[in-house]
Amino acid sequence: MKNILVLNCGSSSIKYQLINMANNGADLLAKGLLDRVGLDNSKLSHKAKDKEPYETTHEVSDHEAGIDLILKVLVDPEKGVINSLDDIFAVGHRVAHGGEKFSESALITEDVRKNIEKCIELAPLHNPANHKGITSMQKLLPEIPQVAVFDTAFHQTMPQYAYMYPLPYELYEEDKIRRYGFHGTSHKFVFENACETLNLDKNNIKAITCHLGNGASIAAIKDGNSIDTSMGLTPVEGLMMGTRTGDLDLGALLYIMRKKGHDLDQANALINKKSGVHGISGVSYDMRDIEDAAFKDGNKRAQLALNMYSYRIRKYIGAYATALNGVDLIVFTGGIGENSEVVRQAVCENMDFLGIKIDEEKNQKIRGKCELISVPESKVKVIVTPTNEELVIARDTARIVE
Repeated sequence: MKNILVLNCGSSSIKYQLINMANNGADLLAKGLLDRVGLDNSKLSHKAKDKEPYETTHEVSDHEAGIDLILKVLVDPEKGVINSLDDIFAVGHRVAHGGEKFSESALITEDVRKNIEKCIELAPLHNPANHKGITSMQKLLPEIPQVAVFDTAFHQTMPQYAYMYPLPYELYEEDKIRRYGFHGTSHKFVFENACETLNLDKNNIKAITCHLGNGASIAAIKDGNSIDTSMGLTPVEGLMMGTRTGDLDLGALLYIMRKKGHDLDQANALINKKSGVHGISGVSYDMRDIEDAAFKDGNKRAQLALNMYSYRIRKYIGAYATALNGVDLIVFTGGIGENSEVVRQAVCENMDFLGIKIDEEKNQKIRGKCELISVPESKVKVIVTPTNEELVIARDTARIVE
């Protein structure tokens, strides 16, 4: 059995899926979330195929203890889905940042692990946890091969003029300060899935993929290659997000720091955790709450947040249509992209110059499934499709290990 364990380790959480990749298929055997790692009352929510959901609370001191708990549940006679840990073929890890070292997924060797560790300075909020997941699994199951799948890898096809910042060139040479982009596994999956669904040649198409969740990014894809993306050195740049600013005048940040006496940690919290639709609306970072406040309660700040959110996506679509010299396909994905008909409609309005026209009635009904929402006469096909980053990780892991 070609069972791939997919791990996505956050600073205090571990998401996992066990996927059987035998016979070129993908059978989800189990999935779950371990929350509050390193804190009191860590909670494991586990769902195995054809079994009732299972929840339990433990004291989980670190990622190694957390992964050990997950492994024990996977082989549990009542709650698990495999007979022994020997039934795990390989482990695939989501790694946020691969820098310039990794343009594709990689089998984890000691050199690869060290290079992932070096990338921690580029992603101090994400890579440390990803690295802990790798080292923990090396201790727990040292004989099982592991693969790292990088959020940044898909965007390594960007030309230099797109990924460079207009800073002194020495900062790139010495510190690799440049645009890297994120959500690469999602952009790759939904692009290929949309092309397959619509019977389009992925190697001869201009597409714009919109990953809209609490974190949000947009990518310009030409003939299967990412040529630009909205996130940069970090996930703060680009679109307005749940709690992140997105694009911001750097002078404004310096002004705020000077005016309010903020240090670096306070400034970091401001742009990462206190801004975005939450900061504008004062309601929530959850788009469902924003929409309810705007339309049911008449909250003007919530309506402003919605308008800003959709307007900035439209701006990027216009810019990327220019970068691509036209666009054939627009893809919506992520929690908001898949489920918010309000945002999709707002984004696609007033795009007559591109020939975009959606079926508004059909758009109202689409939630979390793959379906075309543009009308037949639209010059640009617009599709909604769920993302599946775990499946991309499982596929790459199986391919590389084989």
